[in-house]
Amino acid sequence: MKTLKFAALALLFTGFASCSDDDDSINRLDIKTSTVTNFEAPQTGGRDQEPESGEFAKFDFATGMRTTSDTEWDIAFRGLKIAVNGGTQTGTNDEPARNGNAAVAITTGTLASVTDVSTLTFIQDAPSSFAIPTGGSDGWYDYNFTTHTVTPIPGKILVFRTRDGRYAKMEILSYYRDQDSSDPSGSRVYTFDYVYNPNEGETTFE
Repeated sequence: MKTLKFAALALLFTGFASCSDDDDSINRLDIKTSTVTNFEAPQTGGRDQEPESGEFAKFDFATGMRTTSDTEWDIAFRGLKIAVNGGTQTGTNDEPARNGNAAVAITTGTLASVTDVSTLTFIQDAPSSFAIPTGGSDGWYDYNFTTHTVTPIPGKILVFRTRDGRYAKMEILSYYRDQDSSDPSGSRVYTFDYVYNPNEGETTFE
């Protein structure tokens, strides 16, 4: 009799566990892979010691779109500067207020090879310092002083913790409209690939 009761309880708990696993699978959201083309990030100034200014162009990974929201944005572009919605303002003209918990880590590889970001060190914007450096080997691009062109560094992957605890990874492909660097008038126009995991707290992209 005791054996039958034990077997029944075991079957019951197995059923609960199975239902729980099924619920987790049903509730889990699909990872999103997308390309954004010709994302304009204009600025004024920046030449002949004229101060840079102009509104930052905000991007929301959850919707995959540009946004004008004061709060529902993850990263923001203006010229070569990229802000994250986390930390504090840097003191740059016309930058948005930080009101989320976004942060960034820069790693080397390909979008496909960056599968688990749990061991990366994420940093936020701070006074006088953007988390994403502009120029140099620590940043995402090289600048050619002869041709005055900006070229993304191959293999530089930007990994973001979004404002609300999700994760995304990005590779910037071009800084020019239609990816045509021969036309300097088409600069400050981004094209990038990204992968976004909408499941809160998940640090993998599998």
